[in-house]
Amino acid sequence: MDQDILVLYYSRSGATAQLARLIARGIEEVPGMHARLRQVPPVAPVTEVAQPPEPEDGAPYVTREDLAECAALAMGSPTRFGNMAAPLKHFLDGTGAEWASGTLAGKPAAVFTSTGTMHGGQESTLLSMMLPLLHHGMLLVGIPYTEAALNTTRTGGSPYGASHLAGAQHELSVSEHERDLARALGKRLADVARRLGAPA
Repeated sequence: MDQDILVLYYSRSGATAQLARLIARGIEEVPGMHARLRQVPPVAPVTEVAQPPEPEDGAPYVTREDLAECAALAMGSPTRFGNMAAPLKHFLDGTGAEWASGTLAGKPAAVFTSTGTMHGGQESTLLSMMLPLLHHGMLLVGIPYTEAALNTTRTGGSPYGASHLAGAQHELSVSEHERDLARALGKRLADVARRLGAPA
């Protein structure tokens, strides 16, 4: 029976969603592993109209059951001033019950992001997303330098997680190196989850 790995993201322009799909592809290269794509809903200072139960496009919205049922978590967000976007932070701030019950404790996790500029906070955003996952007791997985693309990329990708340089107008497509590193991260996360879930 396949194990589900939750690929959870917030995406505004579509770049982070594209990385999520590449990570999902890497996950499904590992036998017995299945990617469950989910997104967090947007937030606004004033709620005028309730969000629909399902988004108009993209993955379904995440539920508490997705957190409970996943064998691992890949979490992504565009960069906002060197940090994760508000909708993802808002969602994480509401996971106190999961923190108290240890829902995610001991599960592996990885992070990914997209930025508009080369030095727009890729690494600080990845690191900031790790903090709540550490509080949840998750086991963080990065990208080792044994991945050749990590040594040659000139845009996104770091040992802290997958990333994409989208450009100020979102004009840049995902590069070959960014694509390779995103898939490698998904595959590595799935492999770690598989090993942790294997009978002793």
